[in-house]
Amino acid sequence: MTKEFNVLITGVGGQGVILISELLGEAAVKDQLKVRGSEILGMAVRGGSVTSAIRLGEDVYGPLIPTSKCSALVGMEPSEALRNITCLSKSSLVILNTAVTVPFTVPLGQSSYPSLEAILEKLNKAAERVIQLDAAKLAQEAGSLLTTNITMLGALFGTGRLPIKVSTIKEAIEERFPAKLAPVNMKAFDLGYESCRRALK
Repeated sequence: MTKEFNVLITGVGGQGVILISELLGEAAVKDQLKVRGSEILGMAVRGGSVTSAIRLGEDVYGPLIPTSKCSALVGMEPSEALRNITCLSKSSLVILNTAVTVPFTVPLGQSSYPSLEAILEKLNKAAERVIQLDAAKLAQEAGSLLTTNITMLGALFGTGRLPIKVSTIKEAIEERFPAKLAPVNMKAFDLGYESCRRALK
């Protein structure tokens, strides 16, 4: 029986953060797990921050992940993962898409963007492990850049830590997408899964 497993998914508008959380929630219900969730959408249409939390387990009551209680952080964008670093602890696992999405304020000189090296250094200090993934490249290999988020979902399951069965999340993916789109999404999931498994060896 799972007492508590907290997943935080971060990114920017248009990266499919909410879809990942919806699929996780649907699969959790299928596996008869207690699930709670919440979303924060910050000017998402303009590429603003998007954060979604999925909490699984018998000891979970509220929708928000307490400070330092994140079991796994899925960072669709490096700086957005860094923005949520306070949720991490030395038992947390980070799955990071290394593709950078520079905010529109940077070219305007209104803000700066940290280097990927600086982001990784801070995340590695805060978490147990950071798994880097070129999710866009894997998505293109699957057949569509639009499956980048499903690639990251596959990587999350590749950690082997989730209380949701792989067969159940695949069932949720098949049900969500039309028949002509399901195969490419399933391939993206498998590529992300296998990439994570290799990184953990």
